[in-house]
Amino acid sequence: MTHPESYDLLATAVLLLDGKGQVAFANSSAEELFGVSRRQMQGVPAQALFHADEALAHRFTDALAGRFGILRQDAAIRTSTGQSVPVGLVLVPLEHQPWVALLEVRSLDQHDMLDRTLQLTKELNIQRESLRNLAHEVKNPLGGLRGAAQLLEVELDDSALREYTRVIVAEADRLSSLIDRLIAPQGDTLVRKPFNIHEVCERVYTLVSAEYAQKIQFVRDYDASVPDVLGDLPRLVQALLNIARNACQALTETPGAAPPRLVFRTRIGRQLVLATRPVKMGVIVSVIDNGPGVAPDLHDKVFHPLVTGRASGSGLGLSLAQEFVQQHGGVIEFDSHPGHTEFRLILPLE
Repeated sequence: MTHPESYDLLATAVLLLDGKGQVAFANSSAEELFGVSRRQMQGVPAQALFHADEALAHRFTDALAGRFGILRQDAAIRTSTGQSVPVGLVLVPLEHQPWVALLEVRSLDQHDMLDRTLQLTKELNIQRESLRNLAHEVKNPLGGLRGAAQLLEVELDDSALREYTRVIVAEADRLSSLIDRLIAPQGDTLVRKPFNIHEVCERVYTLVSAEYAQKIQFVRDYDASVPDVLGDLPRLVQALLNIARNACQALTETPGAAPPRLVFRTRIGRQLVLATRPVKMGVIVSVIDNGPGVAPDLHDKVFHPLVTGRASGSGLGLSLAQEFVQQHGGVIEFDSHPGHTEFRLILPLE
């Protein structure tokens, strides 16, 4: 027999039902979703937790009797705050157990978010692999081009002409550096150590505030109760720095009506959807600015390599940040509209 408390490890809401269809046990995720304690749910007919639906009522009764095998259906619940939440439910009849059925309930918003995150991860992996293959092919002739320019410079007597060869060498070096950044990130080289996430925040804050102190107001809003994370500190610093610098550049290059302001915020999140799975608890590091926002036509591809809304941008900063965070089992999400943009770096605390 499965011990009911083991369901507390799951990120989705699980209810165990007795022979009358009443809740015999609710896990901690169910408490989060419905907004009431498991003690309050015990003895309540499970069907009463959902919006009245005559079709669901008939199917629910038949499912408890085992006539459907497994019942899957969309429904809606009303939380303790009065909010209506669309959900997907799965009712599984149980045999040789003290309970008649197991009812799993997942917020459809959470399900959609997981699907979008998985799709983004798949797209990015394909694009990165293609870019790295292309980068390797480009690097060899680029080295030959640089070497030829250096040899030509030695043969030229005219200093004005040598200036052209120096431009070729400099541009070849710039492209080579860009290619190195495309090739470099590899998840199996992570050096994981425990540290407080505020070490990352403070290091990034120090760097960007030194560069933009006269132009932007910086605010730090930290949750001191956030426990240590296990990760590669330099990579997470680089990921957060890329996000923060993007925000600073947006604030200073396209000034708005309000004085430029950037907030670093940390919070503990529960029942989160990460790169490959939902998790029970994680840390959320937000970078919030009051700038012009991400252009609507970039919303679906802002994390794709070489995509940028800035004339002088390389399009690698957010892509590399997403890759570094996904290497830690996390994900970067964002919400943006004019006057408010929030990028959230989310890492598991498990």
